[in-house]
Amino acid sequence: MQGLLSDLPLLGVLELIHTSRQTGVLEVEGEVPYTVAFRQGEIVAGGILDWLGTEALQCCPILSSRGHFEFVPREVAGTPLGPYEHFITEWARVGDEWEEACAYIVSPSRLFTGKVPLFNELGGRSIRAAARMSNRPLLEVAQFVSQVVRSRELQPLNRYAWFSLLLQPDPHLAEQHPVGALIDGQLNLGEIVSAGHDIDEVRDYLLLALGQGLRFQGSGWVLRDLVWEKRFT
Repeated sequence: MQGLLSDLPLLGVLELIHTSRQTGVLEVEGEVPYTVAFRQGEIVAGGILDWLGTEALQCCPILSSRGHFEFVPREVAGTPLGPYEHFITEWARVGDEWEEACAYIVSPSRLFTGKVPLFNELGGRSIRAAARMSNRPLLEVAQFVSQVVRSRELQPLNRYAWFSLLLQPDPHLAEQHPVGALIDGQLNLGEIVSAGHDIDEVRDYLLLALGQGLRFQGSGWVLRDLVWEKRFT
């Protein structure tokens, strides 16, 4: 089963797989590419590239109407992430809350600084790092930061968690994007930005590279955050 999301909305695809109790993997190719694994019609896994689980899946756009999908029947192991109807409702609710939070934080990769615990270190800290350190849900930390930013207790920095990425040169990508010529395996992306290169161009290069198959540990959450950043900056 495959098709265009403009012809068959994603919610309809999910419902069809659920009601027919199919087992396999749904691949959604859109602004944010992601997968949803079903076992006998119940959602048991999913996420973006290597970022998997409920938190990752609920960051994916469930109301997407652009792109295409393909469902591939195959053996899938695992237990349901929750009762189907409840999980879908929560997915939609969490998606709305991410939209509201990102209007203030841009993405959970962004660094913030101020006299607030977890963010009062020299150089600030990203929301993702703060969530890991505090063992709190990512959305909960993002919503907290969006509130204190409005009260000016925290200040956003024009730095992001993906700045620490050190990529290897790719001659093919260097021909397609000017930032590719700057990737030398010695400078990380933040150092390239600090040298005076436009952050939007570096972001575009990273999105291009991910779209063409670049993979590294954390590539899933980096891709999700880059798309948010393109929308909210």
